[in-house]
Amino acid sequence: MKTLQHILFLSIIGIMIWACSSSPIKNTSNTPKEEPVVIANDSLEYEIIIIDPGFTTYLNSIAKPEGFYSQQYLENKNRLYVNTWNYRARNPLQFNSNIYENVIDYSPHVDYGYEVNYKLFNYFEFAQRKYRMNLGVGINRWN
Repeated sequence: MKTLQHILFLSIIGIMIWACSSSPIKNTSNTPKEEPVVIANDSLEYEIIIIDPGFTTYLNSIAKPEGFYSQQYLENKNRLYVNTWNYRARNPLQFNSNIYENVIDYSPHVDYGYEVNYKLFNYFEFAQRKYRMNLGVGINRWN
């Protein structure tokens, strides 16, 4: 009788473990692939394409809304960020060439408009968060 109790007890424990175990879940969600962000100005004949995954989400959810910063503020920050970015892009042995792939041609004498400066500024802010780097002066606020 005692053996039957042990078998019954072990069977119940086994069934409970089997019932609580996880089963593989098939990912059937059709989540669309994030589209690249294109920054363009036809009159100035230039285009920037940002393919970094997560930037669109950052732009739509974390970034301050358009109009929050003045264009002058964005231009000043972008000049600083572009100088640092280009220095790093030109020194691939010292900095990660997978992050700093291209030099950015940004002239302080060209009026790129608000939208371009806004998106470029927010890309730099996004990149600093994602890659835990500091493109400006001062304390690295992402570490």
